[in-house]
Amino acid sequence: MDAIAAAPNRRTLYAWAFYDWANSAFATTVMAGFFPLFFKQYWNSGVSDTLSTFRLGVANSTASLIVVLLAPLLGAIADHLDKRKGFLLLFALLGIVMTGALHFVAAGEWQLAALCYVLAVLGFSGGNLFYDALLIFIARPAQFDRVSALGFALGYLGGGLLFALNVLMVLHPDWFGLADKSAAVRVSFLSVAVWWAIFSVPLFLFVREPAASAPPRLRVALKTGFGQLRRTLREIGQLPQTFLFLLAYWLYIDGVDTIIRMAVDYGLSLNFPANSLITALLITQFVGFPAAIAFGRIGDRIGARRGILLALAVYVAVTTWGAFMSVVWEFYLLAAVIGLVQGGVQSLSRSLFARLIPARRSGEFFGFYNMLGKFAAVLGPALMGWIGVLSGSPRLGILSVLVLFLLGAILLMRVDLERGMRDAAAQP
Repeated sequence: MDAIAAAPNRRTLYAWAFYDWANSAFATTVMAGFFPLFFKQYWNSGVSDTLSTFRLGVANSTASLIVVLLAPLLGAIADHLDKRKGFLLLFALLGIVMTGALHFVAAGEWQLAALCYVLAVLGFSGGNLFYDALLIFIARPAQFDRVSALGFALGYLGGGLLFALNVLMVLHPDWFGLADKSAAVRVSFLSVAVWWAIFSVPLFLFVREPAASAPPRLRVALKTGFGQLRRTLREIGQLPQTFLFLLAYWLYIDGVDTIIRMAVDYGLSLNFPANSLITALLITQFVGFPAAIAFGRIGDRIGARRGILLALAVYVAVTTWGAFMSVVWEFYLLAAVIGLVQGGVQSLSRSLFARLIPARRSGEFFGFYNMLGKFAAVLGPALMGWIGVLSGSPRLGILSVLVLFLLGAILLMRVDLERGMRDAAAQP
């Protein structure tokens, strides 16, 4: 516990936070930006829209399912080995190599593109599990809000900067000596891999975690990991406030992720130009940088829970307004408002959860945390699509997301934070 309580230095904090700067380029340029478009237009050229959309959906679902199944077990094993940083390196390398490999996938080879993408998402998501778990060891509890917010802020800025450069490359490939837009997109994938690799180096050089008390063995760790996973499933029931928070988080982060994943599709359904939607995505990224830092300070002043509730109130207003908007400037404005709170709700949720778990089992518990984050890709979009199909109106579909924000906020208000922290501290 002494290692956990030790005063961190500024270099360690920034080295940890810069991993967000590094891997957020994958989330923006690849996941949210170019891969969906390129998958449809380049690797599925000549295929019907419905079939290419189905193939992309299967790829996303497969990646999420693998993470959901592996995350808690991997976290438990990493805790036993005290090798969270080692597992982070392994998954980061997987994500970096597979992202770079997309550059070399030829037109029409959608199966290979999907495989590379699934493995890259696995590397990205699996790495985040161990990255989040290291927060316990690089900051004191009183610093969790600010340090977590710093990571998200740097992620928004770094991901936004590279994405802006990649968009410029695609719009003007001749400026960069590239043959056409397809070549620019392929180089963009390669640039993400290089960016991710370079800016991950500070974490691996300067972040430390406590050494294992005894030389660990992988076979023992696997056996212990399965046993620890079974115990965790039982013991979460003995941490009722932590369980209640996880339930609240699952609901409201589902709403947040639904807005992120479905905003472009919703804008297209309103006949907004695709270029305008990309511009809106950039607005969200750059507004999100200072806003995430500000939310770290808000968490210090009013508490993480109140900060999250403030962000959820904004999401309720944005979702309601979005259901009635009709012109592009409103989409821009809503993108900016979402940028104000998106990083805040994510960073304060991470820091609040860090206070409600046994410190020495952070990998295991953040495995469940990230597992719920992946499940969040299921309920909201399905609810929005189902209501939209039944009603024939995408506007009613997006209004249905309000249920997730409201239920999540109600459950979050019922969490007894003081009791939850006491219960977590009493755990071995």
